[in-house]
Amino acid sequence: MSLIRLPRAAIPAAALLVCSPALWAQEAASPPNTPGVASAAEKASEDAKKKSDAALETVTVQGTRQPYRTLSATGAMKTDTPVRDMAQSVRVLSGEMLSDAGVTKLSAALDLSSGVSKQSNLGGLWDSYAMRGFTGDPSFGSDYMVNGFNYSRGYNGVRDTANTASVEVLKGPASALYGRGEPGGTVNITTKKPLFVPEYTMEVSGGSYGTLRATADLTGPISETIAYRLNVAQEKADSYRDHVESERTMLSPSFLWMVSENTTVSYELEYSKQKATFDRGVVAVKGQLGLVPRSAFYGEPNDGLHHTRTVGNQIFVQHYFNDDWSIQTGLSYRDSSIEGISTEARFLQADDRTLVRQRRTRDNSGVDLSGRFELLGKVRTGGLKHNLLVGVDAYKFVDKRQQYRVATSTPIDIYAPVYGATPPPMTLNTWTREDQKARSVYGQDQIDIGEQWKVLLGVRYDSYDQSLLNRRNSVTTEQSLSATSPRAGVVYQPSKTVSLYATASRSFRPNSGVSRNFTPFPAEKGKSGEVGAKYDSADGRISGTLAIYKISKNNVLTPDPLDPNNFSIAAGQVESKGVELDLGGELSKGLRLSLSYAFTDAKVTEDNNAFLVGRQLANVPKNSANVLLVQAFKLGAGRATAGFGLNYVGQREGAVAPLTAADDFKLPAYTTVKLLGSYQLDKHWRFSLDVDNVFDKVFYTSSYSQVWVYPGIGRKVMASAQYKF
Repeated sequence: MSLIRLPRAAIPAAALLVCSPALWAQEAASPPNTPGVASAAEKASEDAKKKSDAALETVTVQGTRQPYRTLSATGAMKTDTPVRDMAQSVRVLSGEMLSDAGVTKLSAALDLSSGVSKQSNLGGLWDSYAMRGFTGDPSFGSDYMVNGFNYSRGYNGVRDTANTASVEVLKGPASALYGRGEPGGTVNITTKKPLFVPEYTMEVSGGSYGTLRATADLTGPISETIAYRLNVAQEKADSYRDHVESERTMLSPSFLWMVSENTTVSYELEYSKQKATFDRGVVAVKGQLGLVPRSAFYGEPNDGLHHTRTVGNQIFVQHYFNDDWSIQTGLSYRDSSIEGISTEARFLQADDRTLVRQRRTRDNSGVDLSGRFELLGKVRTGGLKHNLLVGVDAYKFVDKRQQYRVATSTPIDIYAPVYGATPPPMTLNTWTREDQKARSVYGQDQIDIGEQWKVLLGVRYDSYDQSLLNRRNSVTTEQSLSATSPRAGVVYQPSKTVSLYATASRSFRPNSGVSRNFTPFPAEKGKSGEVGAKYDSADGRISGTLAIYKISKNNVLTPDPLDPNNFSIAAGQVESKGVELDLGGELSKGLRLSLSYAFTDAKVTEDNNAFLVGRQLANVPKNSANVLLVQAFKLGAGRATAGFGLNYVGQREGAVAPLTAADDFKLPAYTTVKLLGSYQLDKHWRFSLDVDNVFDKVFYTSSYSQVWVYPGIGRKVMASAQYKF
């Protein structure tokens, strides 16, 4: 058990910033991978307390260090409800777990959770995944939130985890709280928060494929009421792929101001910049993979790099009236863009070696402004306890796209590629401006009925306006939509270690774009039902969730049979049902386990193309599993960890929208192994060595079609040195 003392006002700030107090305490309590070793922050806490304002009341926060166990609460649910009391499956990936697994990207973090599968990632430029089979809008990458605000509207690149405190994977529809979204679930990233105890960490890493990485994490007080945190990451790398390279920069300063004992104000900035080769991957010849090496590149090196840039701002204010009532409000403003030139595969000619390519430019930008205001309170009446949340929110998103394209560029031999041919001129293909505006009101009541029963009731009403201006023909398409998203759940706890739950909810998601007749699409609508069981061991070391669910969604966009290459119609319906298991904790002293398994039966149930009906959704395996096992032990004067990880992904459909059986193919199942090790020399120095894909297995992570298949990384060795002071 570790103790740190924080000013009382810092506690509501932690909740405001969508980070549980338990997590905050864990973060400050001890350095990564050193069970039982006191940190500099812990030893300095008493000195920091003596220097604090005597007028500030202090409270004691206790954090038990259980890095793989589900944390006590998730900020994404906007309340301090413990996970075991929630009527849904929740997987919280702590910073400790991510550190043990050597995770530096969001996509690698999500491998640790059940029911999440990789999807086509726009040439490697951003994160794309499906949750319980549902992928979201492929024009922007997959949905995720940062501190409870949507972060997927726009062009964000690959997300770095340098400023990540935890990743919360919330299964099932979140529309009752957050509005538009996929019924499979959502991801919320909580960022690292300022601390009033000084702590400084620097780390450098290097390894295979010319990878060089440096990070810094600095935090401490500016005054007795203001604290700061600064996270910086810089990474540059070549690739296991020919002519592919990337460079990424992330800068994130944040500030916390304790205005009074009961009021806090915080501000966070995220700046990220990415320069990367646009890379669609390799080709499956008549559906057969492995005929060309995973390193084969079919773009043009002279096209240069795609540039992605994001600047995000978040400000939060929280005020406590008393122990039962509080308000919390926030604003988020984000500007993002992507630009570059790419030469991409289009189709393979009849000789099965000449690849016809297309060439196009991207000059897209997005501006997203969001705000919310919420009132939280507790009411006790008639032996019941009501945990109330009432809120309003709104957002405005402007998306601008300008693209040039030539449908047939210089072909290339897939077995002996030659680059450098003069490309033909391109013509304007896309020039649009889309405006989205939404307003909503929502509320929920979690009712505690004695010690064993809890009931959750929630509902949200959204009003949504959308307009799309096609600047090529000056045609504007407009529509207004509204949706009501109810949610209900019940939890029964027969003992202090077991929770049984059931939940049902509805979701909606507006479709972007227009039809061939320049008419807008109706919104996707989903409904979900789920039952499950949660276990928390009596000693607090192990927790797990078993969930069974069924989800359906209609108004899914499918290719227009009259012009399938350029237009869509809202004629599809999909269904997903499955079983998921997540288990984590400390099996014995120093032995930490993370285990996940998912059976996902996600398929098309209606489509204008009869060929697709009954087909499993692309890139979604029926069976997948992940295991991470790490042992900590004393070694000489320091502490060490050694561990391994296994990641299994079953066979998947490879084509996202095949028109005929000739377009269809399968991605084979694969299993990869990773080895992990670290050594904490003293309170300052930590060294680590990670090996991914130990056996250098050739595998394929995702695809869009037979000519856009993304191969997985070869064996990668990374060594790191960390200094903390």
